[in-house]
Amino acid sequence: MKYINAKALLPETLVKELQCYIQGGYIYVPADQTRPKQWGEVSGYRKELQRRNRQIIEDYHGGAPVERLAEQYCLSVHAIRKILYRR
Repeated sequence: MKYINAKALLPETLVKELQCYIQGGYIYVPADQTRPKQWGEVSGYRKELQRRNRQIIEDYHGGAPVERLAEQYCLSVHAIRKILYRR
């Protein structure tokens, strides 16, 4: 978990209000459970996979055979076909 200086993030009035309760300490602010993050949203891995899959589709439409794509991307032929035929 990365710590952020409250002065860099919050309005001055809110910082002063927080200082009435705690000074020089750490506060954990839990995530809003009504808006949970989807898988891979925080790390960026979901977008990375989407970029890879778009590239696989583009390569396939460019004439690359499924077997070569499987080898190039270290995936099974079945996994490549799932990516290609998902749309």
